[in-house]
Amino acid sequence: MSSLDKMWASFVAMGLMAVASLLITFARAKTTGWLRAVLSAVAFLLFVPILIYMLFSMI
Repeated sequence: MSSLDKMWASFVAMGLMAVASLLITFARAKTTGWLRAVLSAVAFLLFVPILIYMLFSMI
C-alpha cells in the first residue's frame, strides 16, 4: 500500500469518526425514543469501517 493510499485511508477514517461523533451528539441532544436508539446504533456501527480504515492506514 502506497503512502498516498495510507493518507486517504486515514482521512476517510477521520471523516467517518467526525460523522459518528456528530450523529451521536445530535441523537442525544435533539431526539428521543426509537429515533435516538436508531441514530445511536448507526453511529456505533460506523466504528466497524472506521476500525478497518484505521488498520489499513497503519499497514
